Amino acid sequence: MQKEKLRNVRKRKGITQQQIADIIATDVSNYSRKESGDVAIRKEEWEKIARYLEVSVEEIYEEEDAKQIYNFDNITESSGFGNNINGNLYCNVPEFLLENQRDYIEHLKKENERLQEEIKALKNK
Repeated sequence: MQKEKLRNVRKRKGITQQQIADIIATDVSNYSRKESGDVAIRKEEWEKIARYLEVSVEEIYEEEDAKQIYNFDNITESSGFGNNINGNLYCNVPEFLLENQRDYIEHLKKENERLQEEIKALKNK
């Protein structure tokens, strides 16, 4: 569900997607997906955007489509996710991925192998 109210206010005020992305500490492509409705906008992001646009949240807010959101609470470095990770990680999972998880995981494994080979080839140049 596109965020038409948000998009209209942003454009009316002459604000770019990049400027909003900077406010919510994300990259412009992720923000674009949020504005187009592919990725959920969290409550605190709605609030930051509204403050930046100098409007009320109600003026820009539109209901989110029901998306599967996984909340990995209290991730620590002992959990295997890397170094110095603490806090909450949120992941929006598009419906088509939930339906085809095995195929997607296999695709990611193959892509990972391809990228590792590409890295090796670049190092050998």
